[in-house]
Amino acid sequence: MKNKLNSIYKKLYKNFGPQNWWPAETPFEVMVGAILTQNTSWGNVEKAISNLKKHNLLNPRKLRGLTHKQLSRYIMPAGYYNIKAKRLKNFLNFLFDNYRGDIKKMSAVDTAVLRQQLLSVNGIGPETADSILLYGLNKPVFVVDAYTKRIFNRHSLIKADAQYHDVQRLFMDNLKRQEKLFNEYHALLVKLGKDFCRKSKPKCNICPVK
Repeated sequence: MKNKLNSIYKKLYKNFGPQNWWPAETPFEVMVGAILTQNTSWGNVEKAISNLKKHNLLNPRKLRGLTHKQLSRYIMPAGYYNIKAKRLKNFLNFLFDNYRGDIKKMSAVDTAVLRQQLLSVNGIGPETADSILLYGLNKPVFVVDAYTKRIFNRHSLIKADAQYHDVQRLFMDNLKRQEKLFNEYHALLVKLGKDFCRKSKPKCNICPVK
């Protein structure tokens, strides 16, 4: 499995090159984006984040100071804005209750402990928590998403009903635990899933890893 995973990575990197993901200026922007991107396209998230930046609000303290209604209005382009405003508020409360709003203090915590803390926040599931850890805090945690599951199921490397933890363990047990590797690998899989291994009408005949 180790050789197979490394082979897939090399083929993807050769075909697509570095993805430079996550596109954000600060760790906090990554965290906000990770929550907003649930059930929507990245293009919509960018519009919501642009709204926050335009009003100089992309800051933990300033964002926390907004009412639910105000926050909902700013992030409206991301869709499900009432739900996502509540989830952002939950995360901000967690950040201030546990780390006084300090991302550096949060980052200093053991990865496994911090992951469990994040998963205890209402509205934050495994994919969102791991995105925050990997892309926001540079922790070596592999992010699993729908693209990952689809690709590896179609290549008969996992079962269709494989659980998140099992798929994640496949990568973390067989690859070097390096943040940069996990970052690039996941981003390349997203690229493959969007452009080739699509849910309908996949381009299997020209797939870079066929």
